[in-house]
Amino acid sequence: MPKILIADDEPNIVTLISRYAEREGYEVTAVSDGRQAIEACKADDFDVIILDVMMPDTDGFTACRKIRAFSDTPVIMLSARGTEYDKLHGFEVGIDDYVTKPFSPMELMARIKVALKRAQPKEPAKKAEILTVGGIVIDIPGMTVTADGETLELTAKEYALLQYLAENQGIVLSREQILHTVWGYDDSVADRTVDWQIKLLRNKLGAYRECIRTIRGVGYKFEA
Repeated sequence: MPKILIADDEPNIVTLISRYAEREGYEVTAVSDGRQAIEACKADDFDVIILDVMMPDTDGFTACRKIRAFSDTPVIMLSARGTEYDKLHGFEVGIDDYVTKPFSPMELMARIKVALKRAQPKEPAKKAEILTVGGIVIDIPGMTVTADGETLELTAKEYALLQYLAENQGIVLSREQILHTVWGYDDSVADRTVDWQIKLLRNKLGAYRECIRTIRGVGYKFEA
């Protein structure tokens, strides 16, 4: 039975999510602030964590950053704040998904299922262990990336996105293809997640930011 942690200080939101999650067969633990969420994650192993941004004591962004220091459990952020800055900041601290309030409980359940599926261990595919694109070197077994010999500090999602782009160098990839492969989502939950993550990745690539080309109206292409 998958275990879900919900951290939100709005009782009606907690009740709503809990009701739907329990219908799906999930075991639910609920807390009301970020500090409690951190302590709960230290005391128990969860399969998915749902964090609200605005909480007393410790906000969701801070809680996620502290949880990421010891756990790679998928984190879905909930927030009434839907600005690009807030979403970018969420991905910077290591969230896997961002859902804006008000939200559809059914869509949230779909996103939880995707997060659970992606967290399951998979048989490694037979692929090149080192990808080199210009001065960028991607060590797949070591999950490290260097640019001109300098190690880049990437989040798990940034790394997965860069690897997917590099493995398909010269090929135009639609946002839907990237969402499906990197996040596991289908067209029904397509949003600007890809664009936000591309922006963060470009910033970290520095001089190599132009390797990720925007193909207007279609998606992105990676070129040396």
